[in-house]
Amino acid sequence: MSRIGALGAKLYRGEAAFDFVGRRKLWYAISVLLIAISLGGLFGKGLFMGVEFQGGAVFTTPPTQVTVEEARQMAQDATDNDARVQRLGNDALRITITGLDTETSNAARDELAEEFGVPAQELGAELVGPSWGEQMTSKALTGMIIFLVLVSVYLAIAFEWRMALAALVALLHDLVITVGVYALVGFEVTPGTVVGVLTILGYSLYDTVVVFDKVNENTGTLGKQNRHTYPELANLGLNATLVRSVNTSIVALLPVAGLLLIGAGLLGGGMLKDIALSLFVGLTAGTYSSIMIATPVVVDLKKNEADVRAHDRRVLSRRAKGTPEDDDAEGADGERDAAASAAGGAREDGTDESVDAAPAGAGVAGPRPGAGRGPADGLGRKDAPGKRR
Repeated sequence: MSRIGALGAKLYRGEAAFDFVGRRKLWYAISVLLIAISLGGLFGKGLFMGVEFQGGAVFTTPPTQVTVEEARQMAQDATDNDARVQRLGNDALRITITGLDTETSNAARDELAEEFGVPAQELGAELVGPSWGEQMTSKALTGMIIFLVLVSVYLAIAFEWRMALAALVALLHDLVITVGVYALVGFEVTPGTVVGVLTILGYSLYDTVVVFDKVNENTGTLGKQNRHTYPELANLGLNATLVRSVNTSIVALLPVAGLLLIGAGLLGGGMLKDIALSLFVGLTAGTYSSIMIATPVVVDLKKNEADVRAHDRRVLSRRAKGTPEDDDAEGADGERDAAASAAGGAREDGTDESVDAAPAGAGVAGPRPGAGRGPADGLGRKDAPGKRR
């Protein structure tokens, strides 16, 4: 078995764990910084909406030696409007000018043809009316709102409303970062961008649901054991799906990176970068949020519930007194606590405890068959002989 496979097996069995939940304040701080930078780009530079959203014209020239900057200046002089120019793979130029109607578009085409020294018929032109652009924008926003509502309803039914809220927080986190990066790099927002954004939201949701399913399975044993607190059980569930999440994300990012760097960068597929950039940024942000944001938010929403708070107090109290924990609700014999738990969740006093590895067999359910008294916490402690406390 490979090292990654062996690590994944240990994480799944609870024999090793990274303390994601215990360090959640760090992940929150990183996310706040990324969102602040994204909002700065969004409100500072703003988004350049393509002609599909605000109307205008797209001109395609024959192969030419005119530079992108020269073509941009020609287009702005001809129309007094903002223009974007992309070089295509065959040395042709794609000139996008927003805010043009039919009459001004024809005049701009004639002037550009004269500037490029080609007949007007050889200069391709596509005109998009402002009314169609408004409809496109309205439908895109409506589709995204419906998507978020349906997602919330599904997660609330399949899991609980706290997980639905946490998933929405993760989705909005991914959306803001993706849109902010688009604003910072100055890419044109096209229908391909909308498709890319909806795709990454779906992917991020899929990754989050897989993590939530394991977290929900682990935390379902909360009242049947006295070994782990709620944050620790959630962290164990998150670790059990960690390698799967990372592997699927890398596999998804490789073709998207090829599309962005090679297809759009080296080969000049100008329209490819509209969808490739949103996919690349969104997939990366989605992987981060499904691991670092979604489950920690659930923990923060759940930790103030009365039954969760009482259970965590009981576990931490037993742990502080060195009392052997019962592995079921009736007080059956069980093993001692696993090194302050493999999950390293939050302490009751608000501090975090980080445990990178738990002893073999540290699970979240009942005692192992045949388990007796002996070393059980990975730190060399042993249960005191004699009758049970």
